[in-house]
Amino acid sequence: MIILRLDRVMADRKMSLNELSEKVGVANVNLSKLKTGKVSAVRFSTLNAICKALHCQPGDILEYAEDEED
Repeated sequence: MIILRLDRVMADRKMSLNELSEKVGVANVNLSKLKTGKVSAVRFSTLNAICKALHCQPGDILEYAEDEED
């Protein structure tokens, strides 16, 4: 599974959701969903804009973890 770490990167950069929203050009609601991991897809253009605004790599925001087996 893919884990979104946007909240951690934003905290490290001391950037608010409103500030990131303005820099990226994506609505607060959509960034909030990304921040909480409640999305099933992310556009590359959005990921590119987030990485540019936060001065980070996609791997700083996305993390892979093996699914737990039942």
